[in-house]
Amino acid sequence: MIRAVLLALILAAPARAEEALPRPAGIAPGDPARGRVIVADRQRGLCLLCHAGPFPEERFQGNLAPNLAGAGSRWTEGQLRLRLVDGRRLNPATIMPSYGRTEGLHHVGRVWQGRTILGPQEIEDVVAYLTTLKE
Repeated sequence: MIRAVLLALILAAPARAEEALPRPAGIAPGDPARGRVIVADRQRGLCLLCHAGPFPEERFQGNLAPNLAGAGSRWTEGQLRLRLVDGRRLNPATIMPSYGRTEGLHHVGRVWQGRTILGPQEIEDVVAYLTTLKE
């Protein structure tokens, strides 16, 4: 049900950079500590494959995407959520995976078909962490 609501919000209209995505009903505010763990985990969040950030303990951080340091100063909570759930609404050519979407994707491995990369609560945890990263 929650994923269906998220999908309906995502597909409702094309997004502009100033648009944001509200937290889904029934989902608790995120936990920044859990979000940091997800972001730094190369098997779960996969963020550091493309992004660098304030993770001095992590070697070999990415340089294909914006540095996560200061993300909470550059984007609002809703804008961060939209980027995570479906960044293609902001940039159709992005290489950022859609962490909260299952429809309309191409080249999805069989084990991931019909599944999101992160669940709604995990997305909220990541958003909560990223909003703490102020410049």
